[in-house]
Amino acid sequence: QLQLVESGGDLVQPGESLRLSCTTSGGVTVDDYAVAWFRQAPGKEREGVACIGSAGGSIYYSGSVKGRFTISKDNAKNTAYLQMNNLKPEDTAIYYCAASWSDLASLAPRAYDYWGQGTQVTVSS
Repeated sequence: QLQLVESGGDLVQPGESLRLSCTTSGGVTVDDYAVAWFRQAPGKEREGVACIGSAGGSIYYSGSVKGRFTISKDNAKNTAYLQMNNLKPEDTAIYYCAASWSDLASLAPRAYDYWGQGTQVTVSS
């Protein structure tokens, strides 16, 4: 049973950066599974923003964050990251990490079996 804990959410101004962390536990390493970051703003559906396959392969980004966000894993720390640069007010949402035993990365929520509790990111001047 995987457990995921997100951290790093904060209130920032437009143009600033944040790095979200997703620390995993459950007796396996982070390279053993695919990880994705999703976000959900009030009144909107959950949106996949970035995903990375097991062992670091198959990275995908949504069009709204491509070029600004970077997903990565640190196997030694059993942690996945989402580096977010040039943040915009429309990036405001609760951000969730999710994990799947599949080798392939996907931006579809139904592909993931394990979810964290979420961390709030607010971008406002």
